[in-house]
Amino acid sequence: MAEVDDFKAMPPVGTDPIGASSEGASLYQLIREDIIEGRLAANERLVVTDLARRHGTSTNPVREALQLLRGEGFVTFLPNRGARVRPIDQDFVRDIYEIGVLIEPALTRWFVNMATGEDIAELERLQGLIEENNFADTFRHSELDTAFHTVMYQRHYNRHAAELWWKHREVLRAVSRRFNFTLARRAAIIREHRELIAHVKAGEADKAAELVSRHVEGSGRHILEQMRARNAARAG
Repeated sequence: MAEVDDFKAMPPVGTDPIGASSEGASLYQLIREDIIEGRLAANERLVVTDLARRHGTSTNPVREALQLLRGEGFVTFLPNRGARVRPIDQDFVRDIYEIGVLIEPALTRWFVNMATGEDIAELERLQGLIEENNFADTFRHSELDTAFHTVMYQRHYNRHAAELWWKHREVLRAVSRRFNFTLARRAAIIREHRELIAHVKAGEADKAAELVSRHVEGSGRHILEQMRARNAARAG
């Protein structure tokens, strides 16, 4: 069992988490962070040569990074206008989590019908670590929570669906790092995880799928509410 301090959630088997050269992957992380933190402004033009000069690299890794960011929705490409930063706004977050509301119940229903004793034991182990951490380290919580859901989705036969889930999960994780969990959301996460494990044990696939739908929607709405509160504070 991995030590909690070293815990790192991994994507479903067969899913390439980055899909780029090491230099392109590094630039992808740096540019994405600049977009999320607002250092690259919404609708700002992304000039390949300027980014290469800024990061002390050649243009090929920059192009790789921009294509990855385009795939996640952080960057748009327009004819004759090049690459620009997509606004990380409420519409962006809503679109991402609503896709999860559609995908994750189907993945969950399949998992419940295929779950083994080892799967349930792993869910319980991860949930124990989540509750032990108790949101004290939000980064650790994010890794453990992602691993919890990966247990359910990693063996699904539809690799495209599993990969889409992972990529959208990573987007929401990146965006939500700016916000704290409310007490109400913390309680809901713990309660819903426990209920989900109980449904898996009982083989209640439809109930588990319905619960996951609420769970994903609750997570998305929590991020939206935090974004609205931040925007209101800035406007005030």
